[in-house]
Order: sequence, then C-alpha cells, then structure tokens
Amino acid sequence: MFNLYPDIVTVNQVGKMLGISKSSTYSLLQSNQIRCVRVGRRYIVPKKSVVDFVSGVCYNENQVINGRLNQQSQKGAS
Repeated sequence: MFNLYPDIVTVNQVGKMLGISKSSTYSLLQSNQIRCVRVGRRYIVPKKSVVDFVSGVCYNENQVINGRLNQQSQKGAS
C-alpha cells in the first residue's frame, strides 16, 4: 500500500494518500489519530502511521460511512 511514497511523508503527501484536504490532514495529526513527530513547526510522518490509520479506520464501521470518514465520530472521540 502506498508503494510510491517514501518511508517518511509530508503533510501534503499524507493528504494525497488519503484524498483529503490539508486542513483535514492537520486535524488528524493534531488529534494523534495519525502518529507523527513534531519538529519545530513541521510534522514528520512515518508512512507506516498512515497505513495503520487506514487499516484501523477500515475495520471500525462506526467511523466509515459509504467509504468516507465520518467527521462527527472523530469530533466526539476528542
């Protein structure tokens, strides 16, 4: 999965991988739903964290509705 991406990805790359906006990507990173390391103002994201996130979401029926991430269930979990 995501073979074309390097082992460490940028915020923009995470957004492209998931097909979501930059602000949605930042929300996932800031809420620790996708594991990352913050260095100064930059986010360092291991590709494995994105794969783990996708795997977890795919198996949690409460967060996926018709193949789209349910934003309400994310907000309720915070």
